[in-house]
This record gives sequence, C-alpha cells and structure tokens, in this order.
Amino acid sequence: MKTLRHLDRWLLLSSVILFVFGLVMVFSSSNVAAFMRYSASPYRFVVKQALFLLAGIIFACIAIRFSTKFYGFISWPGLLIITIILAAVLLYGKLSHGAVSWIEIGPFTFQPSEFAKIIMIVWMASFYDINRHKLNTYKVSLFPLLLCSIIVGLILLQPDMGTAIIFVGIVAFIFLLVPIDTKIKVKTCLIVLLFAVLGIIVIVLSGNNLVFQHQINRFNFHNPCSEENFYDQGNQVCNGYIAMNNGGLFGKGLGNSTQKYLYLPDSHTDFIFPIIVEELGLLTAYFILLLYLILLFRIVIIGRKSNNNRNAIMCYGIAFYIFLHIVINLMGVMGMMPMTGVPLPFISYGGSFTICLVVALTIVQRISIENNSKI
Repeated sequence: MKTLRHLDRWLLLSSVILFVFGLVMVFSSSNVAAFMRYSASPYRFVVKQALFLLAGIIFACIAIRFSTKFYGFISWPGLLIITIILAAVLLYGKLSHGAVSWIEIGPFTFQPSEFAKIIMIVWMASFYDINRHKLNTYKVSLFPLLLCSIIVGLILLQPDMGTAIIFVGIVAFIFLLVPIDTKIKVKTCLIVLLFAVLGIIVIVLSGNNLVFQHQINRFNFHNPCSEENFYDQGNQVCNGYIAMNNGGLFGKGLGNSTQKYLYLPDSHTDFIFPIIVEELGLLTAYFILLLYLILLFRIVIIGRKSNNNRNAIMCYGIAFYIFLHIVINLMGVMGMMPMTGVPLPFISYGGSFTICLVVALTIVQRISIENNSKI
C-alpha cells in the first residue's frame, strides 16, 4: 500500500471528476431514450455504465501491483489473442450501427478493437525497447507496422472506419516517436503516402464496389442543416447544433435538454457533448476541456520522468490515444469532419471503451509509482 502514495494526484483527481461527471451525463442524456425507445428503466444505461466502471476499477486494483515489465511481457500473447478474437468477430459478431464490431456476453457486449489499441501501445513500447539497438534495420523497425496492417485490415472488414483511423494514428505516432533511423522513417512515410493516394484513386474509380454507400455519405458533412442533408446524413449534427445553441453560456439546467427526446438518437454515446452544452452551458463544456488538458499534461509529464524508453512510449502513446478520441469526437459533433462513431473519453456511454480507459490510466499510474519509488 505504500507504493500508492506515489500515484499522481492530479491525474487521479481529474480522472475521477471526469468519470463521475460522465456517469451523471450518461443518466441525464439516456433516461428518455431508455424509456421511450427501449421500453426499459430510465436507469438502464447508467447502471450498466457504473458496472463497467466498477469492473475497470477492480481490474485496476489488481493490475497496479504488477510492474510495467510484466505489462510488456503479457502484451505479446495479448496481441495474438486479440487478433484471433478480431477474426472471430467477423464470423460470430453482433451487427450494430452498420458494423460487426461486438461480441455478446450475456446482457453485455464486448468490442475487441478497443482493447487492441491499448494492447498495441504496450506491445510496441515493449518491442522497440527490447530492440532499441536494432532500430537501424528495416526488419526490426517495420515489423510492428506489418502486424498493424493485419489488425487494421480485420477492423476495416467489420467495417469500423473510426476505430481503424485511431488505431493507425496511434501506431504511426509511436513509429515516428521512437528513435528509428531517419532514412527508414522517411522512406516508410513516402511509401505509405503513395499507397494511400493509390487507394483513394482506386476507390474513386470503382464507385461503390469497394466501400459501402453509408461510408461514402459520411464525407458529405458540410451544411448539415440544409434542406437536402437535414433528413439524411446531416440530421444528427444539425440537432447537435440546435442543442448547443439552446444551452448558451449557462445551459437550461441538468436534465432539461429537449434534444435528447429522440432528436439525437446517440445522445448518450457519440453526441453527448451537445447535451452537456444544452443542459449545463458552454462554461461547463470549457471546464471539461480544461480537465482534459490537465489529464493529458500529467500523462506527458509522467512520460518525461520515466526511467526507460518503454515506459515513456507507453505514456506518450496513451496520451495520444485519449487526445485522438477527444479531437475526432468533437470535430465530428461540430461538423468539421465526418462522424466516425468515436466516443468522448470518460463521458460517453460504452463498456469496452470505459474499461480500456481505466486500464490505460492504471498503466500510467504504475509508471508514476515506478518513477517515484525507483522500482
């Protein structure tokens, strides 16, 4: 228990506030939908979210006792297992929101692709640390990218574009972060860019043969409130605009949102931010963004104080993982990019993502313990 004194207090405090606030907003934004759309108890989603959070906390209390070297060790079989599960999802997964990304476990659903992100961060940190003296060879430097391409391929087959984008972003970030030979990085980036351009050209020339129509429609995200878009792909974004406009600076009061009355079908998941603004105002939204900044800043600081490259890479990778989720969700909600179904960290409803966040923060806190206690 003495090692717990070395937890980063600011990271712990900001995490707790965000998770508690998330529970409050999940209940406020979902109670109407739970009753009117699912004919269930208004507490349906908040109770499940609380159970997810409790499961994550129980896991954290166990995992915090193990060293980061152990995390790196179990990430190797973990990566193999999660890849097999992702392949199994394509055969036995549950279809939801146009993607087969979930496996049903009783009354709950499990999204393996979320766990793949965390496992990949830990595994890449371990791999590059073990092979730190061989980073001037293509074989070692590019091996993680090969594994990444296999996992991304499985995620795209679901198809889950949002998760694939974040996964690729995390892997690319770590690849550029690690002290790999500059020539290898430059050549790899040029080749990837070339293949990306060729892929876009092939998709454009093939029409709808390689992508689904609903995926193409997402790129028509401009002017969501126009007459032609409001009753189609722009409906959610435009209703999000209405919610934020209704809230103003101070909001209409907790629980007083009108847009959650089935105008925003995903008000407790992807579009929970507009409900926050509508009920609690822009000032509260700015406070949440400030908490995000504090949390990310503390993770980066812990990474800078790390005793080895493995721990530093894990911290930076986790910070970027959370940052990508925040940016992609808010940009989608505000109509600045296509909606990709990416939840808002700590606040959106979602079991797999919530547990993954707790796991990620546990890893960072364990690194903080090792930094301060010189383990």
